[in-house]
Amino acid sequence: MKLNQAIQLLKNMGLRYVVYRVQHEVEKKTGRLKKKFPVEPSKKSYASLSEWRKTPNAFDLPNIGIRGGGNDDLKKEVTNIFEGKILFFSKEWKHLGEDYDWVCNPDSGYKYPMKHWSEIPDFSAEIGDIKYVWEKSRFTYFQTVLRHDVQFESDSSEWLFSQMDSWIAANPINQGPNWRCSQEISLRLLNWYFVLSFYRQSENLTESRWASYEHVIYWQLHHVYSHIDFSRIAVRNNHAITETGILFISKSLFPFFPDTKKWSLKGKAWLEQEVAYQVYEDGTFLQFSMNYHRVLVQLLTLFIRISEHNGLNLSNVVLDRAYESLKFLLSCQDTITGHLPNYGANDGALFFKWTSTDFRDYRPQLNSLHKLLTGQVYYRSNETVDEDSIWMVGSQATSERFTPIIINDGMYRFEIGGYYIIREEEVLSFLRCGNHKDRPSQADNLHLDIWVKGVNILRDAGSYKYNTEPGLVNYFMGSKSHNTVLINGESQMKKGSRFIWYYWTQSLGCTMLEMDDSYVIIAKITAFEFLGYKVMHERRIVKPKNTLEWEIQDEVSTKDNEELKAQQIWHSASWNQVHLEANVDGNWIGPTESNGYYSGYYGLMESSLDKSFQFTNSITTKIIYKNSEL
Repeated sequence: MKLNQAIQLLKNMGLRYVVYRVQHEVEKKTGRLKKKFPVEPSKKSYASLSEWRKTPNAFDLPNIGIRGGGNDDLKKEVTNIFEGKILFFSKEWKHLGEDYDWVCNPDSGYKYPMKHWSEIPDFSAEIGDIKYVWEKSRFTYFQTVLRHDVQFESDSSEWLFSQMDSWIAANPINQGPNWRCSQEISLRLLNWYFVLSFYRQSENLTESRWASYEHVIYWQLHHVYSHIDFSRIAVRNNHAITETGILFISKSLFPFFPDTKKWSLKGKAWLEQEVAYQVYEDGTFLQFSMNYHRVLVQLLTLFIRISEHNGLNLSNVVLDRAYESLKFLLSCQDTITGHLPNYGANDGALFFKWTSTDFRDYRPQLNSLHKLLTGQVYYRSNETVDEDSIWMVGSQATSERFTPIIINDGMYRFEIGGYYIIREEEVLSFLRCGNHKDRPSQADNLHLDIWVKGVNILRDAGSYKYNTEPGLVNYFMGSKSHNTVLINGESQMKKGSRFIWYYWTQSLGCTMLEMDDSYVIIAKITAFEFLGYKVMHERRIVKPKNTLEWEIQDEVSTKDNEELKAQQIWHSASWNQVHLEANVDGNWIGPTESNGYYSGYYGLMESSLDKSFQFTNSITTKIIYKNSEL
């Protein structure tokens, strides 16, 4: 690492982060992690099967009210699962086979050796994206099978338990890729608990099975607790929320483990600290990602429900930030499709899939948290959306301390996170103008997203894969895949390894004005410092009311007024309806076209057409959606 990059890393991430990463690498190289996480740990047995069956559920499971009425879509999903297919990243079915070995990467074909987890790399060109191995081992598909069993009044307990048996046999404790990530372990534990709790009285849950499950569950919880500093210091995002949360509820889930008394107390304190730090006061989230914010919503829904069901009472800051998160996400949502901008890193995560709705539809999860906090559903008369709340919240909310949310037309600002929104009937204009005190996700400052009547006419190109060829990583994570400005063909920040950026962009402020006939946003950032000079980029958006037109003025400048080679770039799937023209140096010109990409779902990519304008210091662009007025 170059000295100036090391200085930037220390400046941005802090001494605590740098020191911990060094210590962690030393522990790996010296073998201390192997001693801390043994591969042949002592057998753990605290409760017999009959004692387990007497323990109360951590939360109420669905009542008889949703039994019966199964639909063809759900039946098809479960048929696929029983045939050995798994829905990868909430979109693409892949056939792994009924005898899948749990450690072969279906994307690259690489089979992981049974090494200690600390010797398993996350990223490698030969191995491919480790997320492809983790996907089935999350056991999210268990939720689909449980939904099927309830709605079709069937019993798949033997098949479900046999899946757990197969995983345990193929993944010895603390060995292989599926012990590599504590968040993956946490999700696996939650999904196992759903099945064990639902089928606790099943004759297919035998004494020998329970003894096996109890042992492996204990050591998975032990792993999460013993490695919690990694997520709380080195990662500090939704991983830390997931892991501290599973520790917090561990006593409610598995009260017979003596260690859960300590784990739960510390987990509660850590979870409250993480939520207070990661979720800003205005409800925005430090990962700067819509999908990871939904991950947070699902986690908070589950943890709040379990806490209140078991009298654990999370702090007010957790409840308040959950409520503010709802207000933020609902302000950004397209009302017709339920989609949000495809903004920020998006790995296809949907931890708890209790409906058959499309992954991009956020309504089920937002509805559940709204019901939990206010006592009322947000979306009226929608049984498909409501199914999520039946599983996640139950028939009635446990808390009604907040008033129901109403999102009206007008202007919304979330200054701490840096989001500015104009809402009109069936039209959404979304601008990012953010400061970064926490690690940025993508080089996307001053990105503009526009929705008209359920169509994302100017869009974010997405994320595709976190581990793929460098050109695609730079495209999707960089400025080129966003509706913003490049200088000398470069992104706003300098790309480091993995998820690291150097020379973070910063906001210089944003003004929102509502005039008699228009809405105006004036936003300004500093960027491109790694080029040798700090660039100021000001974007002025004028949105005439009751029209499908936008005027965008971009101006870039430096302290010494250098002449800059700038490029304003745009992305759309609807170029036959979107007209662009720009005034550069007093002349109105049409855009230049180039080949680009679009990824609406993780791991899937399609060709797309990018349009751009070259300019030096200033440009005014008109965007017209070629349909009738509103």
